Parts: sequence; C-alpha cells; structure tokens
Amino acid sequence: MTRSFYLLVAIVLILTSAFTRAAEPTTTGATPVATTQVAHFDVDAATNAYLATLSPEARARSDAYFEGGYWLTLWDFLIGLAVAWLLLATPLSQRMRNWAERLTRFKWLQPALYGIVYVVFVSLITLPWSAYEGYFREHQYGMSNQTLLEWSIDQLKSLGIGIILGAIAFAAIYAVIRKAPKMWWLWGSVVAIALLVFQVVVSPTLLEPVFNKFYPLPESELKQQILSLARANQVPVDQVYEYDASKQTTKISAHVSGIFGTAQVSLNDNLMNRGSPEEIKAVLAHEMGHYVLNHIYKTLLAVAVIFVIGFAFVAWAFSRVSTRGERWGIREVSDVAGTPLLIAIFSAFMFVLTPLQNTIIRESEAEADAFGLNAARQPDGFAQAAVVLSDYRKMQPGHWEEILFYDHPSGFNRVRRAMIWKAENIGAPDIAAYDARHH
Repeated sequence: MTRSFYLLVAIVLILTSAFTRAAEPTTTGATPVATTQVAHFDVDAATNAYLATLSPEARARSDAYFEGGYWLTLWDFLIGLAVAWLLLATPLSQRMRNWAERLTRFKWLQPALYGIVYVVFVSLITLPWSAYEGYFREHQYGMSNQTLLEWSIDQLKSLGIGIILGAIAFAAIYAVIRKAPKMWWLWGSVVAIALLVFQVVVSPTLLEPVFNKFYPLPESELKQQILSLARANQVPVDQVYEYDASKQTTKISAHVSGIFGTAQVSLNDNLMNRGSPEEIKAVLAHEMGHYVLNHIYKTLLAVAVIFVIGFAFVAWAFSRVSTRGERWGIREVSDVAGTPLLIAIFSAFMFVLTPLQNTIIRESEAEADAFGLNAARQPDGFAQAAVVLSDYRKMQPGHWEEILFYDHPSGFNRVRRAMIWKAENIGAPDIAAYDARHH
C-alpha cells in the first residue's frame, strides 16, 4: 500500500509496518573490482573517486526525487488530517457506525464492520493521491516497470489484505477500549505490538507471495557462497530465494526475514540480473547483519515504547476534545465513530516523531553496514551498491538533513566507511576498473 494509506490508518499501521528493510540498489556488472595492497591509502581520495563516477545530471535527478519525498511526507500527513476532518465534520463516520450497529448486535463485531467500510472509503477517496505518489511519480523518475493496470491490481490486492487485517485490528483495539476504559491506552499498545509481531511472522509466507513469486535461486557458485556466508554467521537457512520484483520496480533489494529462530534469505531478480557477485554478497551480508544483531527484536522494543507513549497521548488528547465530540456524534472513547479523531491524533504524534523513528532505523542500518563489511569482506562491492543507491536517494545531504530525513546512512557516509574499512583491512580500490565497467 502507499504511504498515504498507511498514514490515514495509523492504528492499522501496526499491521503494515516495514521493519524488514530492503537492501539498497546496486550496480550492473559481473567483473570483480581488483584490489591492490598499498602502503598509503587516502580514504578521502578513494571516497571522492567513487562519488565522481556519478554524473552531475544523475545527481541532480536523484536529489530532486529524494527531496521531493520530504514534501510527500508532509502531504501524506495533511491529507490524512483532511480525511479525518471530512469523516468527523460530516455525518459519514456516524453513519458508518450506525450501519454496523444495525447489521449486528455483537459489540465485538461492530468495530470490525466499521473498519472494513473505513478502509475501503479511505482507499477510494485517496486513490488519486496514491496514484500520483505510487505510479505517476515513480514512472516520472524511472523507478516503476508497471502498467497502470498492473499497479491497480496490486492496489486491489493491498486493499483486500487491508480489509482483513484492518477488521482484526479494529475489533481487537476497540475490545480493549470497552473492557478497560481508563487504561485502554496501555493494553491497546500491548495489542498493537502483538498484532505487529503477527504481521512479521506471517508476512514472508502469506503476504509477500501475494505480490511476488518466490522461487529457489538456481544452483551456482554464488549461491553456495551466500549459504556459506549464512552458515558462518549462524543464519539458519539452507536455501536462497529469488523473487520477481522486476515486474514492479527497477530498484534492487534483498532481505533476511524471520523471527523466533526462523530465517529466509531473499533477493529480487533485479539484484541478480544487475549486481556483480561482490555487490550481491555485500548486500546480503548487510541483511544478515539485521538478523544476527537481533534488530527485529530491538526495533519491536523501541516501537513498543513509542506506542505506549503514543497511545497515552491519544487518550489524553481525546479527553481534551471530548466536548466537541457531541458535535461530531461521538458518544465516548469506545464509540467507533471516533476512529478518525483517534487516528488524526496518533498520526500527529507519529509525524512529530519522524526524526526519532528515522534515527532508530538509521542506527540499526549503520550497525548492519559494519557487520556486512566484516562478514563479506567486500568493501568495493558495498561502495558500488551505495553509489547506485543515488538512483533514488540523495547521495550527499547536509548534516541535519541526514538526521531529520534519512532512515539509512547517506551514500556518502556508506562509501567513506567502506573505504575506511578497506584501508584498515585490504588496500586501495581500483576505481578505474569500476568506472570502466559502469560507463
């Protein structure tokens, strides 16, 4: 689903959070970059040499794409508020609640029915924005391979999943609100985390295959090297999966998913078709780092703290505007007609905390970078992947720009860290060979 959809259904966001981070794009080529031991290695010169492989036109284009994302984040938030206001200021939310109450007397089922209508309504009313953000803009910058029909089919699939998971989320959270009207914010956050864990568990086997076909990577020396890398770092897998992301995007990605002792190593066909063996191993070693360093559990803990505070803030803010609730037809906090208000408050809380969320994720990514460099020992492959990340991510932001807007280390910092690692462990990169392969 699009970011705008998830922002609007902030409570349902617990079901669709993306804590499994995709690897960054890599470059084309199949020839290893030569390495030569040297007595004196200038890290800054090596870093600048990699950056110099980008043309001014390519950098300007990627900067425009990424900086445009700053405004998309703001507009997602504002559109979410506008939809909430529409539902509250008109009888729409009340009518959705009344319809659910007429349809069934079961209190636990009424929020689920409301949630289904809510998800469908929000998806339809924000469809033009979603189409611009997820289809037209992606084509404008060459990031999408989908036709409008193919994109629409994926949106319908997302809507179907959203209806099912949204109904579950609405029913569970409002059951908590009814049972614990004074402490619902605490138990509601517990339910939210439980639903998030459920999503993490079922996503690799039930959700991701809805959009892409996963199949074992054909036997090759590279596959055995990937499995060897996994065994060496105690990632419990005996298979590597490839999936057909090229039917949707030009971006290259991979991930190591799994929880509670399970794991799955997956990379998309773009990465296989365009990446050199060095780049592929560098990317997958980074993803294995997330698994080995228990980033999923650490992230869940951080999100749990944010949710507890966020739900407490929502409960406090909701009580402050309860006098206006009568005008909007909201009876009390357990009234499902108040969902748009709850979501608007929670969205505002999460929007303000965007820099904190980015920092939490960015620090985990930096740790996985360091792990990947040590595990794969492919600093040039890692640097090359970071350079091509500039297809869709600004390569060299300002200091505060990176802190506020980046949920990954910038490409410049990644290249430089890779060159520092190389200087301390191997030697100088052959930039000429890299440049020849990619130009």
